[in-house]
Amino acid sequence: MDIQEEEQHQLNIELSEEMAEGTYANLAVITHSNAEFVVDFVNVMPGLPKAKVKSRIILTPQHAKRFMKAMLENIKKYESVHGTIQDQEPVSMPMNFGGPSAQA
Repeated sequence: MDIQEEEQHQLNIELSEEMAEGTYANLAVITHSNAEFVVDFVNVMPGLPKAKVKSRIILTPQHAKRFMKAMLENIKKYESVHGTIQDQEPVSMPMNFGGPSAQA
């Protein structure tokens, strides 16, 4: 691929100031149907019985798999520089937050 072809295949992604600030989440709840994966990002505060979904991302199965591969690749790169990420104890709370139920 020459330089002109590369320029035609580039994607210009815009990031607003508000979006650049990001939203903190310490829990992701993943459900799926035969047509989509739904990822709810939640900020759970210690001692509070309620938590709100801060962001919901809906992906096709193909994009969900690409996302998983990209996350694995980035975790490997991170760990090669910073060391192994230690798993924490599993979260013990009901995982149905009113979204679609997971299906096989």
